[in-house]
Amino acid sequence: MFRRIENLLDPTAPPPLLAPPDRLGGFYWHFIRQVRPQLAALFLAGLCVALLDATIPVFLGRIVGLLTTHNPETLFAESGTTLLAMAVVLLIARPAAIITQSIITNLIVTPGLTNLVRWQSHFHLVRQGWGFFQNDFAGRLAARVMQTGPSLRDSVVQGANAVWYILVYGTSAITLLATADWRLALPMLAWFAAYAALLRAAVPRLRDRSRAASEARANLTGRVVDSYTNILTVKLFARARDEDEHVREGVVRLTEAFRRQMRMTATLTGAMAILNACLLTATGATSILLWRNGTIGVAAVAMALPLAWQIISMSGWVAQSVASIFESIGVGGGGGAVGPPPPPPPPPRQMPDRPGAKPLRLDQGEIRFESVRFGYGRRAGVLRGNDLVIPQGQRIGLVGPSGAGKSTLVNLLLRFFDPEEGRILIDGQDITSLTQESLRASIGVVTQDTSLLHRSIRDNIRYGRPDATETMIRDAARQASADRFIESLEDPQGRRGYDAHVGERGVKLSGGQRQRIALARVILKDAPILVLDEATASLDSEVEAAIQEQLDTLMRGRTVIAIAHRLSTIARMDRLIVLDEGEIAEQGTHAELLALGGVYARLWTLQSDGFSSIGAQRLAAETSTILDTVLPPR
Repeated sequence: MFRRIENLLDPTAPPPLLAPPDRLGGFYWHFIRQVRPQLAALFLAGLCVALLDATIPVFLGRIVGLLTTHNPETLFAESGTTLLAMAVVLLIARPAAIITQSIITNLIVTPGLTNLVRWQSHFHLVRQGWGFFQNDFAGRLAARVMQTGPSLRDSVVQGANAVWYILVYGTSAITLLATADWRLALPMLAWFAAYAALLRAAVPRLRDRSRAASEARANLTGRVVDSYTNILTVKLFARARDEDEHVREGVVRLTEAFRRQMRMTATLTGAMAILNACLLTATGATSILLWRNGTIGVAAVAMALPLAWQIISMSGWVAQSVASIFESIGVGGGGGAVGPPPPPPPPPRQMPDRPGAKPLRLDQGEIRFESVRFGYGRRAGVLRGNDLVIPQGQRIGLVGPSGAGKSTLVNLLLRFFDPEEGRILIDGQDITSLTQESLRASIGVVTQDTSLLHRSIRDNIRYGRPDATETMIRDAARQASADRFIESLEDPQGRRGYDAHVGERGVKLSGGQRQRIALARVILKDAPILVLDEATASLDSEVEAAIQEQLDTLMRGRTVIAIAHRLSTIARMDRLIVLDEGEIAEQGTHAELLALGGVYARLWTLQSDGFSSIGAQRLAAETSTILDTVLPPR
C-alpha cells in the first residue's frame, strides 16, 4: 500500500526543458506547479486538521457548561448525543485527518519534492557551459544542489501548515470569543495586530541573514572539498597549515553569519514571549471581570482561556516555522539557478542550446573555421580571426608555443564557448545551431589531463558507448594496451580487473594508466571526428610505441585534430597548422615546414637530438635564466 502511495510522485521524471528562473517567486513556482495535485491534497488535509484542532477549546467550554447546568443523573440522558459527537470527532475524525496529513507529507511530498528539486537542479546545472564550472567550487555547487531540495520542501510544507493555523485558529478564536462577548475578543485582536507587526519587522531581516548564512555555508563546503580534491598537492608542498587557515577563514565567516541569524531568532523569540504573556493575562483578566459582572458564564471562561493558550502555543510554532521557512528561502532562494551569480563582465559567451537547435547531420566530417575570433571576454583575443578548412578524413596537427590558442580552438569546436566573432561549420552546419549533445557525440576526445569517474574500469571505458558489450569493452582496452594492467587491478573492497574502482578522478591509477583507459574509451566511442590533445603525453616511450600503431588505425578515415608539444608524435600528420600569438602563422607538411625555416622549423630544431648552434645557444640561455630565477646565488 505504501509503495503505491509513494509512487504518486516520481522525482526523476523528465524535467521541463527550461531551467528554473533566478527570481525567488519564479524559482519556487517552477517546482510547485509540477506537484500541484499533491500540494492541493496537503493543503486540504492541513485545513481539516486545523479545523478539527480548533474544536477542542469549544468542546472544553461546552463540557464545563454541561457540568455546571446538568445533574449527574441526567447528564447522559439529556446530552449523550452531544458528548458522543465530541467523542467521534476526537477519536475518529481528528486522528484520521492527522494520519492523512502525515501520509501526504512523509510518503509523497517530503521524499518526492525534495529529490525532484535535487534531480532537476542537477539536470540543469550539468548542462551549464564549461566556463560556468571554471568559475566556482565544485563542492559549493554540489552543496547547493543537495541543500536546495530540503529547503524548498520545508518552506512549502511548513508554509502550508502555518497559513492554515493562522487563518483557521485566528478566525475561529476571534469569532467564538466575540460570540460570547465582543469585549472578550479585544485582547486577541490586539495580540494579532502586534503579532503581525512583529513578523513584518523581523521576517525581512531574518530572510537576509539566513541567505547570508547559507552563502557562507556553501562557500565553506567549497573550500573544504577543494582541499580534499587537491590533497596530493597540499601534501607535496607541505601546505596543510595554509589550507587550515583557508578553511578556518570560511568557518569564521559562517560562524559570524550564523550568529547574526541566531540573534534575530532570539530577538523574535523574546518578543513573542512578552506578547504571549500579555495575551494570556489580558484574556484571563477580561474573562474574570465579565464573569463577575454576570455578562458571561463559566462555559465562556472555560473556552476563552484554552483558546488563548492554544493561540500562544500555535504562535510559537508559527514563529518558529516562519523562521525555518525564511531560513529555507535563504538556501533555496540563494540557490536560484542552483549556482553562483554570473562571473563579472566581460564573461566568455556560454550559450545553452538555442531554441530550435537540431542534431548534427554528419555526412563527411569536414570542419571549417571562418574568421574565428575569441579572447575569453578580453580585448586582446587568444584567437584573432582565423580561417581554416579541414577536409573529411584529413589528419591535422596543431603546433605552436604554449598560449598560442591550440586548446582554445578545440574548445570552440566542442562548443564549450561560442566564438566572439566568426563561425564554425561541420558539413556546412553552424555548430551554434546544433544541439551540444549531438555535436559532442560525434567527436571523440582524449586530453592530457585525463579524469576518470569514481566507478569501475568497465564503467569508465563504457562511458564512451553505453550500449557496448563486454567483448567490445575488452577489445578497446586491448587496442589501448590497457588490458594487461587492468587484469592485475584490485581495489580495497576486493573488486578485481574490470570491476575494480579507480577512485575519485582516477587517483588509484598512474597517469599513464589513466591515459590508456581514456584512449580505450575513445576507441570504443568510434566517433567520426577525433581530437587528440596531448593524448600520449603521460605515456612512457615503450607504451607510446605500443599504442601508436593502434592510434594510426583509429585515425584512418576520420577527421583528426591532434595537439602535441612533442612534435615527433604528430610529424606524420597529413598537414600541420602552426599557431603563433593567436594566428595561423604557417601550414603544410612536416617536410614543407622544415624547408620554410619558420616557427615550426625553430621548434623542431629545439626538440631534435642534434641542436643547431643557434638553437643550443638559445636553449642554454633560456635554461640559465630559469635557473637563476629559481636557485638562489651561492
